[in-house]
Amino acid sequence: MDIDHHARLSVAPMMDWTDRHCRYLHRLLSTQALLYTEMVTSAALIRGGAHHLLEHSASEHPVSLQLGGSDPVELAAAARLGAEAGYDEINLNVGCPSDRVQSGCFGAVLMEQPGLVADCVMAMQEAVKVPVTVKCRIGVDDQDPETVLPHFLERMIAAGCERVSIHARKAWLQGLSPKENRDIPPLDYDLVLRMKRAYPQLHISVNGGVTSLAQAQGFLEAGLDGVMIGRAAYHDPSDILCRADPVIFGTGSETVPEEAVRQMLPYIDDHLTRGGRLGQITRHMLGLFAGRPGARAWRRILSEGAHQKGAGPELVLAALQQVAPERHERQA
Repeated sequence: MDIDHHARLSVAPMMDWTDRHCRYLHRLLSTQALLYTEMVTSAALIRGGAHHLLEHSASEHPVSLQLGGSDPVELAAAARLGAEAGYDEINLNVGCPSDRVQSGCFGAVLMEQPGLVADCVMAMQEAVKVPVTVKCRIGVDDQDPETVLPHFLERMIAAGCERVSIHARKAWLQGLSPKENRDIPPLDYDLVLRMKRAYPQLHISVNGGVTSLAQAQGFLEAGLDGVMIGRAAYHDPSDILCRADPVIFGTGSETVPEEAVRQMLPYIDDHLTRGGRLGQITRHMLGLFAGRPGARAWRRILSEGAHQKGAGPELVLAALQQVAPERHERQA
């Protein structure tokens, strides 16, 4: 599998969002985009024995496991579990700014310890045969990204890391909440572009603030190797993922969200048979028809009904009947 090719467009790892149900849906929308798990801590896997966090469907590939941690030995063991579970890539989180992450000495705070990150990457690489990649910020707090980011990338290259996704914002660990850190620090796309020119051997994807495929195409045409899209891909997956294969990868045709809904029905039925709840899946489907007539009714029926006792595929079909056929052409 040419994982670098699939990384031309990826869906960012997002806590509480990119779980296995979300990824199953996203794969129906795009056969090519690289998907990421939510961040899973190495401690949860190694010390907590939470191996259920590695569960995923074979249909999700290509899919990457994102790990959080800062102990090279523990991360290596967790990476090994991920590779054995079948993940195509292991990604190290060096970008999450949450208080919980900081207290555990991993996530964005590791931008201050590039040597430790390099040790983690090398340990993980020795443990697995699949690619080990890094997702980082351009810096934290009072660091100067112009100095910090090149040094960080040089350490990653020296450690043998060949692919990095860069969230083009600083993380302010003091004074901003995790939510504020997704919007308030200014984006510096130009710095990321300069890093690609400075380190052409490194596969670099840009993340942060990307809201359209046209914007993604612009970054690829400017020389970046990949684009990672987060909230836009989640909230309006039809506009991003349904068009990704022909627009970004030059293959296949635009997928149809109505058909994806119908393809979800056997998956939903199986999940319910196993004791799951409808809302665990349909919460990820609410944005499928964003901007189309009937989208509000679609969301309302699913939101109000999915948690009712006995709710199943028939509720999804009832909601689908509220959505008017799409009559306009989407613009790339």
